[in-house]
Amino acid sequence: MSETAHPDERSMTKRGGGDPATRGRTTIADGVVEKIAGLAARDVVGVHAMGSGFSRTLGAVRDRVPGGGGAKSGVTRGVKAEVGEVQTALDLEIVVEYGVSISDVAGAVRENVIAAVERMTGLEVVEVNIAVSDVKLPDEEEDEEQPESRLQ
Repeated sequence: MSETAHPDERSMTKRGGGDPATRGRTTIADGVVEKIAGLAARDVVGVHAMGSGFSRTLGAVRDRVPGGGGAKSGVTRGVKAEVGEVQTALDLEIVVEYGVSISDVAGAVRENVIAAVERMTGLEVVEVNIAVSDVKLPDEEEDEEQPESRLQ
């Protein structure tokens, strides 16, 4: 009589070797990192909006046109990511509220974005470049409201 493995023992044998979680590759699209970074940046007190005034105006018009939502609408506006296999670099364009310390807001944005992207993706964030394109004054109208009034 030959010795054979018990049926339960055969089903527990690993095939292919190694931890199943490490078999294969995971890729993360630039847009995924841009969304995470955009949401994290908007959470910082003192950030009024993302993107330049022109891009926000175009985005507001695009958002109102059926089927007109572009790749840079919503949460990714003002965010550009370059994603490699294990690292990512980000460029953000922000508008800050009048009266806040720009250097403090930029530092808080960097911290929040790096923490969120690294936690959610496992990628190393090598740099977060921030361009402050405008300051929102207390008496300025919202840029997003202006295109709507012109369309009516």
